[in-house]
Amino acid sequence: MGFGHFMGKRARVALVTLAALASLAGIRAIDPPFLQAVRELSFDYYQRLAPRGYQDSPVRVVDIDDASLALYGQWPWPRDRMAEIVNTLNSMDAAAIAFDVIFAEADRSSPRQLALSLPESSIAASPDLKAALKSLPDTDELFAEALAEAPSILGFAILPSATPQQPQLKAGMAHVGPSPAGLLAPYASALGAILPLQEAASGVGSVSLSADDTGGIVRRIPLLVTDGTEVFPSLAVEALRVAQGATGLITRADETGKGGALNGIRVGSFSVPVTETGEFWVYYDWNRPERYVSVADLLDPQKHLKVQPLIDGQIIFIGTSAAGLFDIRSTPLGEQVPGVSIHAQAAEQIISGNFLSRPDWAEGAEIIAVLLAGLVLVALLPLTGGLITGAAAVCLTVLMFGGSLLLFVQNGLLIDGLYPSITAFVVFAIGTSMLYVMTDREKRFVRQAFSQYLSPDLVSQLEQQPDQLVLGGELRPMTILFMDVRGFTPISEQLTPTELVHFLNTLLSPLSDAIQAHGGTIDKYIGDSIMAFWNAPVRVENHAAMACAASLKMLDVVDQLNAEDAFGFKARNFKTQTVQIGIGLNTGEACVGNMGSSQRFNYSVIGDAVNVASRIESSCKSVGADLVVSEDTRTQAPDLAYLEAGAIPLKGKSRPVKLFALIGDQELRRSEAFRTLELHHMKLMDALDNRKPEAAAAALSDCRNAAPPELTAFYDRLAERAEQLETAAA
Repeated sequence: MGFGHFMGKRARVALVTLAALASLAGIRAIDPPFLQAVRELSFDYYQRLAPRGYQDSPVRVVDIDDASLALYGQWPWPRDRMAEIVNTLNSMDAAAIAFDVIFAEADRSSPRQLALSLPESSIAASPDLKAALKSLPDTDELFAEALAEAPSILGFAILPSATPQQPQLKAGMAHVGPSPAGLLAPYASALGAILPLQEAASGVGSVSLSADDTGGIVRRIPLLVTDGTEVFPSLAVEALRVAQGATGLITRADETGKGGALNGIRVGSFSVPVTETGEFWVYYDWNRPERYVSVADLLDPQKHLKVQPLIDGQIIFIGTSAAGLFDIRSTPLGEQVPGVSIHAQAAEQIISGNFLSRPDWAEGAEIIAVLLAGLVLVALLPLTGGLITGAAAVCLTVLMFGGSLLLFVQNGLLIDGLYPSITAFVVFAIGTSMLYVMTDREKRFVRQAFSQYLSPDLVSQLEQQPDQLVLGGELRPMTILFMDVRGFTPISEQLTPTELVHFLNTLLSPLSDAIQAHGGTIDKYIGDSIMAFWNAPVRVENHAAMACAASLKMLDVVDQLNAEDAFGFKARNFKTQTVQIGIGLNTGEACVGNMGSSQRFNYSVIGDAVNVASRIESSCKSVGADLVVSEDTRTQAPDLAYLEAGAIPLKGKSRPVKLFALIGDQELRRSEAFRTLELHHMKLMDALDNRKPEAAAAALSDCRNAAPPELTAFYDRLAERAEQLETAAA
């Protein structure tokens, strides 16, 4: 009988609910994207329950609405119209005029631009036409003059693809702690106004908004962005700076082990909290009509007396609510609002000092709440039964969810009460289900694991032809791969058994994906090693090239994992901080098929070609390269970047086997740098083969000068051969 038969029913309930609680706590600690999305939605619900109250802040939106478009024509308007808007606002003593519009090109309707665009036939027919157009005022110049006379701010947008354009930095930047330029992710490029307009404006700010994956909702906006060198403010921050007459901003960042953590900025008399990524949680008010002034009303002389009090001393954001101009965004309140109103609400919020924040201790507090709520129910359920425990679960839910809502309303703190509440009910449901459904027969604890790893192609074949599951095989030309982790013993000594399993999963999963993505079949995992082959069960004409491509991708995967510190070795300051693998490839005939007994068999490959591939992988360290292939593999895939390693003795082989280090793909093979290195390398190998120590030393020096740092170990091994020649010659 199993150990579970000796355990009491209640004790088993406690163990299972504890395991469920541990799993739920583990999920919360990992915090997968779906859980983050649920948490964000719960914070949205808090805002809907208690939105920010509207105060008559000195902020207005001058709206290019449908009425304005109907009156003045389709967008974009000529720049003299934009100059008229700025001059009107300036005459009404606006404190700042910020455009949520990007004037990225010269005004096509300007007389000067029209003159440049005239066809030659028109100029010939009326030679004075072009001169007449050029004599008229340039609308971009009119707009620039209006901007220069007013407290104006222009916007720029962050773009994902690189362009040579760069916004002008108008605000001075002072930093308390590390500069945000080294803490924030740099943008690729920016799209801003044409240079004459930027030079005329008092400020330049980013208009880009952060839309979360959860429904495209704008919950946070970046108040600071960087190109990696300079730090730029957002449109709202720049508007506040210009309105106060401040010359610059002050950023605050705390020193941390990661270099620093951004936590706030100061704009004139306002201190603003931000996240580590320079973002600002927007606390929304409903989209109210009193926040807006239509351009149609602004430019109507008969309405100036009515509009004047709405503009005087106000920070003005100019944007559009017209649906046809596609600047409509979603907010946590469930509204569709103009993007410009989000900048305006951010400015209102900063002025009022009514901030939202997710403190550093929130993550730890939420995990503790999960554990405490679960432990209370785990302790109660076996002792009191389902009814009392259910009542306790309800009380805990009210306490946690209500407490987090109270912290939001009173302190603006974003603390998740939903997941601890869900944890309480899940633990309760699992425990009560066991109490009422448990029977004397116990389900099997562990199912038999798969004994082999099959490619999708093989699985498809077996589904359509199950009679293939018989013993036997066929001789077929194949390419075989062996991969092994270098220095695995020191790595394993750093880790607990659980951590070691996690390390292997983290490493082997993406490596396996690379193999299968290039048509390979994984034969088996042997501890920290992988054996795979190509050209079976599905025939692949270019199997050697596919195996080489997969191997290069595997090395790239390991480099990426090391760069991201995916194993956590750098973060934990382990002695071994990076992982290195060795890969051996060989091409030749081998027997492939179902092998074993009639009751249990594996689809595998055997033969001398397999043994040679294994020996090649073992020789990587002595060759000084991470990826070593046989001469047969090189012959089958000749278009890649190889360097001869020489004839290397392999265990089980009576004669040395010529091997090659594979260092790159076709693009590297065609590069001038590789052709130069290859020429020097051929001279080195010729000198070594013909036992010419002086020529070998000269060629080796040329190779080292031409080779990238990754080949240092490779040429160190060849240097040992050269030294042996010199010793023999002496």
